[in-house]
Amino acid sequence: MLVTGATGQLGRLVIEALLDIDPAAKISAIARDGKAAAALAARGVHVHVADYDRPETLDAAFAGVDRLLLISSNDLGHRLPQHRNVIDAARKAGVKLLAYTSVLHADTSTLGLAEEHRQTEAAIRASGVPFVMLRNGWYTENYAASIPSALQHGALLGSAGDGRIASAARADYAVAAAKVLLSSQDQAGKIYELAGDASYTLSEFAAELARQSGKAVAYKNLPEAEFKAVLVSVGLPEGLAALLADSDAAASQDALFDDSRELSALIGRPTTPLTASIAAALAG
Repeated sequence: MLVTGATGQLGRLVIEALLDIDPAAKISAIARDGKAAAALAARGVHVHVADYDRPETLDAAFAGVDRLLLISSNDLGHRLPQHRNVIDAARKAGVKLLAYTSVLHADTSTLGLAEEHRQTEAAIRASGVPFVMLRNGWYTENYAASIPSALQHGALLGSAGDGRIASAARADYAVAAAKVLLSSQDQAGKIYELAGDASYTLSEFAAELARQSGKAVAYKNLPEAEFKAVLVSVGLPEGLAALLADSDAAASQDALFDDSRELSALIGRPTTPLTASIAAALAG
């Protein structure tokens, strides 16, 4: 089996999960930088240096691959052509199962980032390669990244209003991907809507952060444009700031909510609770 984006935040965790579940599994990985993947190679993972933007490198890496995890690119606005290169390489290699990390409720989501996922899902379906969609919800780490600033200023900023967010730890989604790749059951055609067992509002997030840190932290809701401007002012690239602000605004309408508990059913345990994720962030 082959994991793309193996040196990224999710990819590394997927490799760890695969090794935990089945150390004997034949695992290959794609990385753009061989040096960055040296630690994976040291653990016995077969590393291919390849790039989504260079189809010729993908063709060589995919030879003999049975199951493939396509971790979505983080190159916003350019992901579809990159993903198509991977899909084409998978088709030519005769891959028997392509698992794709999409986004929660991709077919109906109002998140701006969902469009590239919808287009990628359509390209996968059209390719004829057997597929399974892993529609990942929000990573709790996306909000935990704001904890240092929230503690410094006594305020957690956002545009999510009272929308409920059913996030889970990135590691939970990684285990789910590993379980699907190693499953003895036929996964072709399945669509998993993956989210945390419990949900919270950002006001509740701020209250839990205040409780654990012993510092006063309150949630301050901002209009989407104002929140984006704040993110740009602290150094975030324009595109990323727009994405985060848009996602928060969509979250205010419950775009990041799901109560199906498909994620915990797939991984065979409860998802990581918000309290644990905040504690981990505070511990550094």
